[in-house]
Amino acid sequence: MENNNLNNMNGSGRLSWKVRFSYAGGDVACNFIFGMVGTLLTLFYTDYVGINAAMVGLIMLASRMFDGFTDLIMGILVEKTNSKWGKSRPWLLWMSIPYAISAVALFTVPHTDTNLQAIYIFVSYNFCTTFCYTAINLPYGSLSTMMTRISEERNMLSVVRMGLSPLGRIIAVIFTMPLVKLFGNTQTSWVIAMSIWAALALALLLICFFNCKETVVINVAPEKRKTPVGKGLKALITNQYFWAVLVLWMLQSVSSSISGTILPYYCKYIFHNDTWLYSALYLTETLTLVLCIFLCAPIVKRVGKRNAALAGMFIILAGQLIFCMNPDSLAWMVISCLMRAVGLAPLNAVVFGMIGDVVEFGQWKTHVRQEGMIFAGGSIGTKVGSGVAAAAMTGLLSAAGYISSAAVAVEQPQSALDMIVRIYEFGPAVVAVIGIVTLAFYKLDKYYDKIMEELSERESRGEL
Repeated sequence: MENNNLNNMNGSGRLSWKVRFSYAGGDVACNFIFGMVGTLLTLFYTDYVGINAAMVGLIMLASRMFDGFTDLIMGILVEKTNSKWGKSRPWLLWMSIPYAISAVALFTVPHTDTNLQAIYIFVSYNFCTTFCYTAINLPYGSLSTMMTRISEERNMLSVVRMGLSPLGRIIAVIFTMPLVKLFGNTQTSWVIAMSIWAALALALLLICFFNCKETVVINVAPEKRKTPVGKGLKALITNQYFWAVLVLWMLQSVSSSISGTILPYYCKYIFHNDTWLYSALYLTETLTLVLCIFLCAPIVKRVGKRNAALAGMFIILAGQLIFCMNPDSLAWMVISCLMRAVGLAPLNAVVFGMIGDVVEFGQWKTHVRQEGMIFAGGSIGTKVGSGVAAAAMTGLLSAAGYISSAAVAVEQPQSALDMIVRIYEFGPAVVAVIGIVTLAFYKLDKYYDKIMEELSERESRGEL
């Protein structure tokens, strides 16, 4: 229930559906591009460019390490940004065009020496994911905490965001392979497809910028809000719930990375279908996820964010155990995909609402409010996590003898086929177990109303 004291706080107004949909469009835009990076890009590098799978994984892992550094820098920049549009919102305008251009550059790998190709992939991959994506997605995420301070309103914003967010991935992933086949099944075909998704992403980011405003203004003297970097980092690392949401956000990303990266290989080499099957399975799973995210709104209101997400983790674990009983069956694969979607829905629906709550908890505990830094730290976790997952998967495939080839169809050794099955079986199960353990220690839902009462009283006295 909303606390009445919030009525005396800035950012206590309700958000319109126009604002909710516009904000969600920003994540749809990001997923047009980052969805491709997390799913089909590895297949493009190995089977259309001909880069060794282990090299692809190494490049992605190394890039994620740089990514963590830029997230930290971006968090500091957001905290120090002071423009007529606010702190987070202007970055959507400034970085939307570079982000669209960087996405297309991922697929323009030159036909040259393998080492030069690796250098190009490293530079273009980092320009897109380490620089441009960070400069868009981190301010976009922190913008939600600057639009409202009502936890229930942030929950709804998170539900709409995450309910619509997969549409970017759905459209890009489902239609990319048919478009690639339509335009000749060459590298140029991939460039054309990515150009279409980049143009749509640019339009949605601009809509988000124009319709979403920063309304939260903390009634504290500016000099009291200024925080030295060292003090800000100390406040961040001593916020126990920051670490909890970092892990949960990371698991969300790792789960998508595992299923998105391995499923194309599973369809191609286990079910011998590299045309429509992956798109059909991905569409089935993602549409189920979208539907269940919207259905989560009343459930979350009734049982809380933590309890809803915890139940979902048990559903994922059960689905993977069922799949392990018959991994060669397409029917059992479909059941597993559906159960994983149902189980992931609660976490997807609440994770960004949780991050908003952590911002308020951090201010309450440390007297330091740091929207940008908390989203930066969480973003580091999710990017490093997905990078480690990608490197682990490609490394395991390479160690199992996977053969990369852009020129001709090859017959993979049985060891590589077995590895594809093992990764798809056990990867999501590990994610579920870690999620269960993390959520077992998450107690913030119980204390949030009391925290907001105390913050309201402090701010009425001009204190953080």
